[in-house]
Amino acid sequence: MGMAVALILSAGVGFAEAPHGVGGFVLNKNIKDFADQVILETALPIRYLESVEEVEIKPLEGIKSGLIAYGTCAAPGKIVRIKLKYDDASKRFFEKLLKLTKERFGEPDEYRGDPFHILIAWKWSFTDEDNNRISLILQHNAMDEEEKLGNAIKLTMTNLVEDDQRCYKEKQLDPREGLRGQKWEPKNQELSGWDLFIPR
Repeated sequence: MGMAVALILSAGVGFAEAPHGVGGFVLNKNIKDFADQVILETALPIRYLESVEEVEIKPLEGIKSGLIAYGTCAAPGKIVRIKLKYDDASKRFFEKLLKLTKERFGEPDEYRGDPFHILIAWKWSFTDEDNNRISLILQHNAMDEEEKLGNAIKLTMTNLVEDDQRCYKEKQLDPREGLRGQKWEPKNQELSGWDLFIPR
């Protein structure tokens, strides 16, 4: 079994238990705990998920690239999604990865690819002991230019994403947030210096 395939089995969970980590990264942990494994300066908001930011990972054996997403509103810094693209882009690697994943978590709940199997994507859905909803997607893409080519895995704590988006929208709707964000000119006052600071 190759190093990259072993990465998915590194979470240390039993059969049918909800997975929480892959590639050494763990959902619901703070991104700062992985500061030596990511490039924090690459942080950017995700399109259509304005409150969630993602950072690129540093080089990792068997992994070509990766993005770690974390919330900024409901639970700032908490990792909500892990996306990794494997070095090995072959269909053979994908089939081995899929087989091992089925052995650990059972049959997938849903097929998310296209009917022609140009883009193959299988999804598992879990609820952990804390009622967190977690989705796992394995994907092989041979030709679809709208998706990353090769083999990829995506692990998402769905409820954390939803909580962060809800928090963000509520703040946007709160008129006080808009007022706080404005630049206000200091009001001219007769008092200045210590006369302004000390009670009169």
